[in-house]
Order: sequence, then C-alpha cells, then structure tokens
Amino acid sequence: MAEAAPIPERLQKALDRVLYARGSPVAQAMRNFLNGTWLGEPLHVVLTDIPIGLWSGAAVFDALALAGDSTWLAHAADAAITLGLAGALAAAAAGVTDWSDVDPPARRTGLFHGLLNLGAIGIFTTSLVLRRKGARTSGRIASLLGLAIMGCAARLGGQMVYQQRVGVDRSAGAEYPSEFTAIMAAEALPAGKLTRAYYNCTPIVLVRRGEQIFALAETCSHFGGPLAEGKLLEDSVVCPYHFSRFALKDGRVLNGPAVHPQPCFEVRTRKGQIEIRLPGHRAC
Repeated sequence: MAEAAPIPERLQKALDRVLYARGSPVAQAMRNFLNGTWLGEPLHVVLTDIPIGLWSGAAVFDALALAGDSTWLAHAADAAITLGLAGALAAAAAGVTDWSDVDPPARRTGLFHGLLNLGAIGIFTTSLVLRRKGARTSGRIASLLGLAIMGCAARLGGQMVYQQRVGVDRSAGAEYPSEFTAIMAAEALPAGKLTRAYYNCTPIVLVRRGEQIFALAETCSHFGGPLAEGKLLEDSVVCPYHFSRFALKDGRVLNGPAVHPQPCFEVRTRKGQIEIRLPGHRAC
C-alpha cells in the first residue's frame, strides 16, 4: 500500500488546482498579481507590514488610553485593529500563493508560519468583538496575545527568507563576464533549442532564433530551476519547475511566480565562438 503524501504536500496540490487552473489566463493573471510579478518584489512581504504596524500601533493606543482615560485613543486602537485585519487577510492571500510553490524544508516552516498568522487573525477578530461588546479589558489582553503569536509567525517568516531563501533572487551572486568572453563554439548551438553553456562554473542558457542568439542566466531567479530544461515559447523561456516565463530579449518576467528578472547578456559571434558579456560595458 502506497504511503500517503504528507499533509503540507497534499495542501499544496489542492491549492495548485485552484491557482494554476490548468493554465487559465485568468488564474495566471491572479497569480502574477498575488506573487508580486508586477511589483518586482514578493507582494506578501510588502503587505505584512500593514498588520504588523497597525496592530503594534493599537497596543500603543491601548496603553495611552489606559494612562489618560481617553475615549478617542480607545477608538483609535479599535480602528487600527480593524484596518490591520483587512491588511492581514490581503497578506494571507499573497502568502498562500507564494507557499503553493515552496519545496521542503521551507514547505513545513511556511505551513506553521501561515497557521500562526491565521491564529493571530482569529485572536484580533475576537479582540475587536470583545471591545465592541464593552469588554475592553479582555479585548486588550486578547490583542497582546495576538501580538505575541504574530511575533512567533514573523520569526518563522524570517527563517524562511534568511535560512531557506524563499522569495530571494536565486540568480543573484553569480559571477558573470563584464567583457565579451567565449562560452561555446557557434556551430555547436542548434537553432530553436535551449542549450546550456558555462562561464567558468556558472550555467548560461543560449538559444538561436533565426539570425539572433539570446543568452540568459540559466538558474531561475524564483527557485533555481534549470531553464535549459524548460520550454521555449515564442520569444521566451518557461522554467520547468513552476512555469515562470522570462523574455529572451531582456530577461524580464512575463509570468510568475518569479518576481525578479533573469540576468540577460549581450551576445556576439567572433572567430567561430559565441561570446557574452553583461550589458552596459564597452568593448576594449
């Protein structure tokens, strides 16, 4: 009997059926928005500042209201919690979309991160209800508990970014040539086929389209997928891992989940060799 897949993996597969929707353009547009492809940075990271700032502000307003017995400060705390809940729900939608593509070990960390944040949302909702019923002291205690849980969730989020490299540019930090450097014999590059070459030990993906040759960093900026093993689609390359799509001409992201553009190179053929360099440099 086959062993059942872990719960995080099963949840991801269920999410993918919704988020990918068999290549639906509407689903792709929704993912591009929630991933932050249009922004050039993960949208989730931007949105998390909203509940963190507002809920922290609510705690300050509560403390000042207690010290000065101020009604308007109490109302300000309530408003901050309400706006924070709206921001938290938006951040959760973006976070779930990001998490659907995360691999182990970050997959499990991300699940706990999300569950803790959902718990914080539930507790702040309870706090707001208690406040509106006049049980303000209980509401303030609930807010402090929600802040503590949010802090634990934030710690896991930091672990995912700084230790497990979720959301960072996986193509960054590699060494690329600033002057034209030969990486492959021109006759060895077939037409219309993604081909891997190397600059030192750094992989480069090349493709010949008619008279033009395009070159991009081969390591996908999203999760490090090998673009040379992906799919050539018109004037773009599609990553085999999570189907991020990059323009061959300039490496820009055409479809997410990637948010960072792919490093792109100037290409020339000289003495039978294909040479590349980073754009913006003058030839010697």
